[in-house]
Amino acid sequence: MATAAVGALAAGAGIQAATADEKKPAKANKIRQSIMGWCFKPMPVLELAKHCKELGMEAMEGISAKAYPDILKLGLKISLVGSHGFKDGPCNTTNHEACEQKIRSGIDLAVKVGCPSVITFTGMRAKGLTDKQMESNCVEFWKGVCKYAEEKKINLCLEHLNSRDDSHPMKGHPGYFGDDVDHCVDLIRQVDSPSMKLLFDVYHVQIMNGDVIRRLRQYKDIIGHYHTAGNPGRGELDDTQEIFYPAVMRAILETGYEGYVAQEFIPTWEDKVKALKHAVETCDV
Repeated sequence: MATAAVGALAAGAGIQAATADEKKPAKANKIRQSIMGWCFKPMPVLELAKHCKELGMEAMEGISAKAYPDILKLGLKISLVGSHGFKDGPCNTTNHEACEQKIRSGIDLAVKVGCPSVITFTGMRAKGLTDKQMESNCVEFWKGVCKYAEEKKINLCLEHLNSRDDSHPMKGHPGYFGDDVDHCVDLIRQVDSPSMKLLFDVYHVQIMNGDVIRRLRQYKDIIGHYHTAGNPGRGELDDTQEIFYPAVMRAILETGYEGYVAQEFIPTWEDKVKALKHAVETCDV
């Protein structure tokens, strides 16, 4: 049973406390839900994976590749493979060699585990370079590496990140070059590859650009992946934040999107599994 403290917290978030036997899987399953594992640390990955399975989620990402075999054995999938990280990206040519090596390795791993996508980032702004130079560096780099992605039939998903929130190292990324989702779309279109896609992070888009539903409809043809989180704070998808996720999920389905939507919120509730259950049910439209 939930403790009194958890019950009070859940009530404050606008939901009722749930008993253990209420942890039932998603019902509609129209949204293919995944989870970014880093958000739930220090919970062990396999423990989190078992909860995801019980809740009807389909996949995991943002976890060590060493855990992939055990995750697959549980019947879950890998929804997104990592690569070079968001700090040292292709907007600076000094990072190109390392980024290409990591992306190629990520593509090979994605093929091996049956994952559709590998993540990429612009990187942080480079001192001494103009926006035009950084843009050109990114586009030329992705044009080259996308040839390998096309050959292997893997998507390369560029994640837009907010540069506004400086309260926490993973709630915002001041200095990140790709902090305007419209600009990221322009970069993707310049690359002009069927393998180059946008990772539409609803939380980051809401902070930097807003107009989330109109934008996801506008960019539906190049969106390859979605992330969620409540704003402000990158917490639960509850009534303490400003994004109404049921409407966002319905809009995603209306675009014909069939890929993954990964929960990437940092839980604040005492019962983290209950927080995940609430997010899964909120997005199960």
